[in-house]
Amino acid sequence: MSYQVLARKWRPRNFSELVGQEHVQRALVNALDNDRLHHAYLFTGTRGVGKTTIARIFAKSLNCEAGVSSSPCGQCAACQEISEGRFVDLVEVDAASRTKVEDTRELLENVQYAPTRGRYKVYLIDEVHMLSGHSFNALLKTLEEPPPHVKFLLATTDPQRLPVTVLSRCLQFNLKSLTMAQITGQLETILGQEGIQADAGALRELALAASGSMRDALSLLDQAIAFCAGNLVETEVRSMLGTIDRDVIYRLLDALAANDAARLLAEIATADDFAPDYAALLGETVSLLQRVAVAQTLPDAIDDNCGDRQAVLELVDKLSPEDVQLYYQIGLIGRRDLSLSPEPRGGFEMVMLRMLAFRPAEAGQAVGKPRQAGTPARPAAAKPPAKQSKANPANPPAGHSPGTQPKVSATSQATRVETESVEWSTIIGRLNLTGMVREMALNCVFHGLEGDIVRLSMEQVHAHLHSPTRMKQMEAALCEHFGRTVTVNLARERQLEKETPARRQSREQQERQQSAVAAIAGDVNIKAIQETFGATVNEESIRPKD
Repeated sequence: MSYQVLARKWRPRNFSELVGQEHVQRALVNALDNDRLHHAYLFTGTRGVGKTTIARIFAKSLNCEAGVSSSPCGQCAACQEISEGRFVDLVEVDAASRTKVEDTRELLENVQYAPTRGRYKVYLIDEVHMLSGHSFNALLKTLEEPPPHVKFLLATTDPQRLPVTVLSRCLQFNLKSLTMAQITGQLETILGQEGIQADAGALRELALAASGSMRDALSLLDQAIAFCAGNLVETEVRSMLGTIDRDVIYRLLDALAANDAARLLAEIATADDFAPDYAALLGETVSLLQRVAVAQTLPDAIDDNCGDRQAVLELVDKLSPEDVQLYYQIGLIGRRDLSLSPEPRGGFEMVMLRMLAFRPAEAGQAVGKPRQAGTPARPAAAKPPAKQSKANPANPPAGHSPGTQPKVSATSQATRVETESVEWSTIIGRLNLTGMVREMALNCVFHGLEGDIVRLSMEQVHAHLHSPTRMKQMEAALCEHFGRTVTVNLARERQLEKETPARRQSREQQERQQSAVAAIAGDVNIKAIQETFGATVNEESIRPKD
């Protein structure tokens, strides 16, 4: 007997053998068992998710000699002929090859005649969106008033191209792409029945390459069995698929987290030995960044379907949420533009170096310079400034004339900040800041001036206010304020112990509002008006007097 490919051999023959699509299965089973059958069904979804398979099972359920039910016997002549594709009352049409209106009219000429052998005459039209406009017009009348012995089962990967007049006459079921767990589970079942050995990593690679399509997964499984001589190993499956070890992606992100440009380029050179598809490699990098972002928000939401949960959680501690979001956006844009690069590897390198270059550098550290082991991805919260007995006067910045306020008071003002902890809001009031730069400053807590370092901290929720450009603008204003060159060290914390100027302003505004509301409520004249006329006070209209 000739070999039968796995995609045909293991095609489900009844609803109980279906993998996934429970929402479709439940609706069809209930319709069949309760005799609530519609005349036209539309199954939509991407390739290989079961559209045609479900339609054939449905046709079998309608024409089984044991009676209409959701569990066809599979043994009668009708069931066997439908499974083998030779049942006379199941008319299967590939709309992609029969798009002309003449073909459709010829097909529908026999609709009025009763079934030859079965209970129903079933028309299964695959890729129905390929029909021409005239063909749809010819089909529309029959869909609107079909004979009672006719059922239409339509399948398409592109339902948007169907006329709304056709859609409105069908029960539509949208089939979902299968998950990694569903595909790997089915592959394990099939290999167990076939007596073939496979490691978990090999199955994960096949499921990942299938992109949600069970038919693609089974075709790849056939190929892998032949390639690996019946024993599926992850390294050999990766070689067959042309993919590289996913550990390379983790090492790339680890080099990014360490700010190590040399190691980053070395890892890319190592990956190049496998002649990878750089667009796919960048896509997997972006997908990993998405998993890291989810893990940073909710660690329990990360599953281990890809076998990398522990590696993802390790990256959570190495990368800040802001860096992950930045890398993700750069990766998306870079993947879109990768085809424009003269050379794929060079384009990939530029995307990764762009991630490194646009990452906000830490105080005193150059971009691309490796961070020492044990140094966190972001500076920790700054300590309160130590008291100093002396402060050396700094040279005035170039371009300022003698006698200006910053120069005259530079030494005394710096000393006063270091020793007396002048409020940050007072300093902001003296800075020439506007717009988002001022908003960023108002949401910071000032911890003091230590030497030439201005130490600030900000809550993570306000991290969107931070940008390298705004930091440079604020540093320039602080340099002018203190009369010397200073550098801002901005730490990010989940929650600040001290009150920021913005929060204090909000609190004081709220207190003034509450005081105004209380004053109105206690006013004797207001009370008299309320008692006399039954009036009420609209508290939202009350504004405190500045």
